[in-house]
Amino acid sequence: MLIDANIPVRAVVRRRCTLAAMVIRRSLSAVLLALLFGAAATQIAYADALTRGTAAYSRGDYIRAARELSPLARRGNARALAMLGFMYEHGFGEPQAYVVAADLYVQAAVQGNPSAQGLLGLMYDKGNGVPQNFVLAYKWLILAAAHASGRERDVYLRLRDAVSSKMASDEIIAGQRLALNWRPERR
Repeated sequence: MLIDANIPVRAVVRRRCTLAAMVIRRSLSAVLLALLFGAAATQIAYADALTRGTAAYSRGDYIRAARELSPLARRGNARALAMLGFMYEHGFGEPQAYVVAADLYVQAAVQGNPSAQGLLGLMYDKGNGVPQNFVLAYKWLILAAAHASGRERDVYLRLRDAVSSKMASDEIIAGQRLALNWRPERR
């Protein structure tokens, strides 16, 4: 190590430590920046796949819609889960399978997706893919109405009222209590 005779050793060591610290800080900044852009790119990719899947569904290209939505659903995207559940429930681009549809709706509903909550409520009302249970149907329709807005909210309220017409007052109270105590899962 060459040391200038006019510069004390401590000063040289301090400069080198400062230089090393700057390099480390810049490297960490670069890594953090790459991670942030990577996360943003992933979110953009999710949004693009969801947009492509929704557009394909709107065009009636259900097979492409299922292909676009399936990877998102496997990652837990609530909107993709709800759409894919609807496709399984009605046999659009996937074989009709009520049990699979109910499972997909549950995964999206517990995240707070109002469409999945409403559709799951209807499945409990009819007993498609799940045991018929008016209390759970009522609960999910209350939650769907609470998380929806506008006309969608009004539809869920009417469906909730239709289900309540089949229930005893103690069942309605039980459904209300379940809805009141419900908390969404965070993923």
